Amino acid sequence: MRLELASLLPAVPLGLGATAVMDVWGAALRRLGVPSLEPAMLGRWVGHLGRGTFRHVDIRQATPVRHERALGLVAHYAIGVTFAGLLLVFVGADWLVAPTLAPALLLGVVTVVAPWFILQPGLGAGVASSKTKTPVFNALKSLVTHTVFGLGLYLAAEVGAALRFTPGALR
Repeated sequence: MRLELASLLPAVPLGLGATAVMDVWGAALRRLGVPSLEPAMLGRWVGHLGRGTFRHVDIRQATPVRHERALGLVAHYAIGVTFAGLLLVFVGADWLVAPTLAPALLLGVVTVVAPWFILQPGLGAGVASSKTKTPVFNALKSLVTHTVFGLGLYLAAEVGAALRFTPGALR
């Protein structure tokens, strides 16, 4: 399979849109009293990565990083764009012409590997939130949230298809 940069450019609006859907989901959860990751804590973790610290006992107790909320938001959306790019690598950019739900949902579910095995241990929450007060609930919440991200990939692709934002339109 030959991969061209132009075929990955749609990953930007696709990933931004899917991440925005995920953020709306997170905001709805917070309104219902269900806490979710604050962008500042992701930014703090990313900021400490640059200083050589991958794992924290409790990220909330770590030294704050300058502009950590902005850094967290940029990282969050950049990760979403990266995951969207992975979707396009695996299904091909032609998927954008007539998107289907299954590949987007599957990728969303698979992306839960990142918080379970990288982010949550790095924040001090343990693998799949195992060190939190409600590990099963938190792990399932991550799974559902990343499934919502997959739904967001599909919805963003449908919007893109309706607007004819496809690889051919980039030429």
